Amino acid sequence: MNKSLIIGLVVGALVITAGAAIGGLGPFDRKSDYAEVVKVDPISTKISTPREVCEDQVVTHTEPPKDEHRIAGTVIGAVVGGVLGNQVGSGDGKKVATAAGAAAGGYAGNKVQQRVQNGKTYTTTEKQCRTEYDSHDKVVGYNVRYTLDGKTDTVRLDHDPGARIPVKDGQLVVDSARS
Repeated sequence: MNKSLIIGLVVGALVITAGAAIGGLGPFDRKSDYAEVVKVDPISTKISTPREVCEDQVVTHTEPPKDEHRIAGTVIGAVVGGVLGNQVGSGDGKKVATAAGAAAGGYAGNKVQQRVQNGKTYTTTEKQCRTEYDSHDKVVGYNVRYTLDGKTDTVRLDHDPGARIPVKDGQLVVDSARS
């Protein structure tokens, strides 16, 4: 083989090797313009919104008694009980029967009047309201996993960056949410 051809090949190989070595250094080293997004995880919080719900309800009321202490029922019962007790026995027994009849009749009359008063009711329709809560999830940010120059890292952003994040001077450019 020709000596000049071999020298030319060796010199060419050295130039190519030196060029490749120099090309990988300093100002010739080209960094990425974008970081590749690997995964985006939304961060959410639960929002509860109160609202008032009102419904008409039928309510039963007891009429207020005219005779709160049920005196009329007690007196009428005592009179009737006394008259019936007086019909029983003779002599001193008649007096005891009359007193016992009056006491029992007074108690019975009181309870009868109480039952009658509690039975006097009326109904009204009233609006009754309560607070209910509607809840939903609201996204408040994103955990973004990305790779840049072979390294994987995570950053929290206020918006979903899409497939790539711009890089300038080796740093992510994370501007506010894009419209």
